Amino acid sequence: QMDLAESGGGLVQPGGSLRLSCTASGSIFEIYGVGWYRHSPGKDRELVASITRDGNTDYSDSVKGRFTISRDNAKNEAYLQMNSLKSEDTAVYACAGLLGGIWSVWGRGTQVTVSS
Repeated sequence: QMDLAESGGGLVQPGGSLRLSCTASGSIFEIYGVGWYRHSPGKDRELVASITRDGNTDYSDSVKGRFTISRDNAKNEAYLQMNSLKSEDTAVYACAGLLGGIWSVWGRGTQVTVSS
């Protein structure tokens, strides 16, 4: 079983940047796909970015061109670089592991607040 832990959240002004990290332990990280989800009150949970085992990436329309997902299998880490942040990006961001077509492993999440 793999465990995931997020870090890097915080308060940032509109137009600013943050980099989230997702650190894995307990299993073979490189066999998992990785996704970043976000959830805020009154909104559905949204998959904003994902990266496959082979490094192929995909983004939701709401973040395309502003967010970049990456991974470093040697460090058992994945990242979400968030640029040009907007107030509507405010949410709890959680990373998840994909194996066999199922998002089977979840971190606890980290709060991102975009506000002046």
